[in-house]
Amino acid sequence: MARKPRVEFEDATYHVMCRGNRQEAVFRDDKDRERFLDTLEEVAGRNGWLIHAFVLMGNHYHLLLETPEPNLVEGMRWLQSTYTQRFNARHKVRGHLFQGRYKALPVDQGEYFRTVADYIHLNPARAHAFDLETGSLTDFKWSSFCGCVRPANRPGFLTVKRVLESHGFSDDASGRSLYRNGMKRRVLEILHSSDPKEADEQWQKIRRGWAFGSDEFRIKIQEALDPVISGKRRDSFMGEEIRAHDEMEAEKLLQQGLKCCGLTEAELPELRKGDDRKKVIAWHIRKKTSVRTGWITTRLRMGVTSNFSCYVRAVEQSAEDPLRALRNKITN
Repeated sequence: MARKPRVEFEDATYHVMCRGNRQEAVFRDDKDRERFLDTLEEVAGRNGWLIHAFVLMGNHYHLLLETPEPNLVEGMRWLQSTYTQRFNARHKVRGHLFQGRYKALPVDQGEYFRTVADYIHLNPARAHAFDLETGSLTDFKWSSFCGCVRPANRPGFLTVKRVLESHGFSDDASGRSLYRNGMKRRVLEILHSSDPKEADEQWQKIRRGWAFGSDEFRIKIQEALDPVISGKRRDSFMGEEIRAHDEMEAEKLLQQGLKCCGLTEAELPELRKGDDRKKVIAWHIRKKTSVRTGWITTRLRMGVTSNFSCYVRAVEQSAEDPLRALRNKITN
């Protein structure tokens, strides 16, 4: 199965999540949860990680962590293998505990960081792990939310400053109270949602994708991925990372082609769909990237995709001006 590349850099923040093998429990009881948190504290200390948020559910966990050094992969390998060994020894079982590789999405600052922290802290509410009408998020003790609002319950490895500040609060009695009340309102929203499925869709980008942040942040991550995807290991990956990489390259080629042909994007809609300049730019993009046909025809205003192969073939088979001249101009 194709695997997603890991992006490691200094001061990176990640939303990390992993499920049990075959959806089975990774925490059978509170003793297992205590052992996992002990292991998490060890790996944070060994690698200098900052743990901003966590939640331990029955068959999976979520972490929001920051790596001052680019050591996510090494640390996660130690965390999961060490906890697996301890789990198996305690329960006298063998084999894999976790389902494949963990997911690790780089997370931007500001609202993106806040959204992921909220997602993690609201996980028990979405799973109805406590009574949403009469209870509170603090009723679920295997979450960093308790440590955020109750300093006496705060694990030594947990840092809450950035989570509270992302909401505009300080780590004092007033700030913690405001944070608790704000999250209480979010729990009530979950309880009274008329369409839980629709409400859940807002979290899709946190569970899926390859990065969570602004366009500038995604470009930064994409640039970090480019040497990996463009190199020998490209065939090891698939999905949104590859599409994003190819579209980024295609955009560069499109802009270069327009410049060579003396065109601007504003002029494209006024030109014929099969304009020779459009054909040659489209051919060049197709030759250099694996971007989808629909992307090319849409960006170049070339109409229906059914004509695309004819346009490209015409450029490939051109033996004389004007297509040959345009082709040479763009590729040289």
